[in-house]
Amino acid sequence: MIKTKYRKIHTDIPSESTELFLRKLSETEARSMRGQLPVLWDCAKGFQVFDDQGNQWIDFTSTIFVANAGHAHPHIVEALHKQLDKKLLHSYTFINRSRVEFLKKLVSIKPDYLQKAFLLSAGTEATECALKLMRMRGISINKEKLAIISFFGSMHGRTMGAEMLSGDSKKSEWIGYKDPNIYHLPFPYPWLAKGDNYNWKDHFYRDIDRLKKQGLDFNNIAGFMIESYQGWGAVFYPKEYIQELVKFAGEYKAIVTFDEIQSGFGRTGKFFAYEHYEVIPDLVCIGKGASSSLPLSAVLGKADLLDLPETGSMSSTHSGNPLCCAAALANLEVIESENLVYESERKGKLLHQCLNQIAVKYPHRISHVLGKGMVAAILMADAGKPDVVFATKVVEKAMRKGLLVVYTARESIKLGPPLTIADDALLEGLDVLEESIAEADQGI
Repeated sequence: MIKTKYRKIHTDIPSESTELFLRKLSETEARSMRGQLPVLWDCAKGFQVFDDQGNQWIDFTSTIFVANAGHAHPHIVEALHKQLDKKLLHSYTFINRSRVEFLKKLVSIKPDYLQKAFLLSAGTEATECALKLMRMRGISINKEKLAIISFFGSMHGRTMGAEMLSGDSKKSEWIGYKDPNIYHLPFPYPWLAKGDNYNWKDHFYRDIDRLKKQGLDFNNIAGFMIESYQGWGAVFYPKEYIQELVKFAGEYKAIVTFDEIQSGFGRTGKFFAYEHYEVIPDLVCIGKGASSSLPLSAVLGKADLLDLPETGSMSSTHSGNPLCCAAALANLEVIESENLVYESERKGKLLHQCLNQIAVKYPHRISHVLGKGMVAAILMADAGKPDVVFATKVVEKAMRKGLLVVYTARESIKLGPPLTIADDALLEGLDVLEESIAEADQGI
């Protein structure tokens, strides 16, 4: 039994109530929806999650990097109440005031080169839209300019085009064929570097030349799809690698798209994670943290790219939904007024400092601490090999102690607290994580 300032566990975990609901769900819901920790979310406020039995957790998940401004932020809740009072819950692509105000705010706070946006509902819709725009631009130059290059191991969504981009043949085998114009580069993991002064520019050209040997004509490259960091392990690219990629893309008139679905809106200590690479993209896909609550995604980019499709030729049923746009506008106002991008950078230093100290204590268990700002991943290993079982044990122990972290079903444990989390709550959560690692290491 646990009771601290921010945590309270006074029943078995999972509780009887949670087990009852899990049994009910198993009767009516496809099993593909399962796989997360057995905690019934009854209420979530700020950086805490509560079940219906009065248990409360410190949340290091932000509901998979959505609640950047915290759960149920009062300003966002107020904005939703105002929209509900207007009795306007949907307007398809007919204009509504929330949509106009949100887009004006969104475009105004970003660099001049992100001039327009196309609103959607889910992140995978945004990556599919970007895929279409890159190819539309490509064939406007050359009918054979269709090639899209992404990276093995990336995550761009679960729809057909998005899964093809991931390069995971097992996950995309249901499609029944491979798009011959989608190519993949191996991800430049940091452990591939040979020495401190490793030349990542040369590494990029070795990778891209392999595609040329496979028959790719560089003049037919329509674009690159880049997950700003590889999601499963918060693995960032070497800056020099991305800078050379963008230079190369420019030489061949290829569009560079950054997938910021998971990494945008202050998560990494920058408004967008691609800013760490000091490059200028052509398109940016956003989602998750865009509203800190309701379903909303978008593609941002240069006007000439966003305006390629004819009037009325691209839309989504819930594009520009007034409730979602009201929440997203309020979210941007919170990010600005509470200086959350700076707070993410500041708290991120504290987060990573503590994680690196833990890694020093358990070098036989932790191989890497990765990430920037308020996203981190600790990679578990046993004798140098990925240790999924140990990572799972740590995640479960943390849950029983009142801390929720992201379970990846891999050797990584991902951490992404709301950017509004109090410093002492962040430190308390990290203490719980260390306790969980220690107990799992001791076989408790």
